[in-house]
Amino acid sequence: QVQLQESGPGLVKPSHTLSLTCTVSGGSITTNYYYWSWIRQPPGKGLEWIGCIAYIGSTNYSPSLKSRTSISRDTSKNQFTLQLSSVTPEDTAVYYCASAVVDDNTISFDSWGQGTQVTVSS
Repeated sequence: QVQLQESGPGLVKPSHTLSLTCTVSGGSITTNYYYWSWIRQPPGKGLEWIGCIAYIGSTNYSPSLKSRTSISRDTSKNQFTLQLSSVTPEDTAVYYCASAVVDDNTISFDSWGQGTQVTVSS
């Protein structure tokens, strides 16, 4: 029943910060054992996990992106956000937000947003 919707600019200039918001409905981002993730898919490539924010507010990031990534949340709005700094055209991708649950160390991404295209170009 959880629904997620990405929003934010579809075009970002190189060296600027990519900022996206995921609005969650049908469930609270503070629900126990839920993790709220950002995932992207560059053209012609597979899915790449960017990072997540847990129900308790802690964050984890992909090692390859952690230096440029910040994920935060606004519990009053039931939203979580992605900021990816110093972007280049290599960051062009469809960006998804998704919820995940952990059960006996098995991670399941059970709900996904529809994805939003972000193009990095001058």
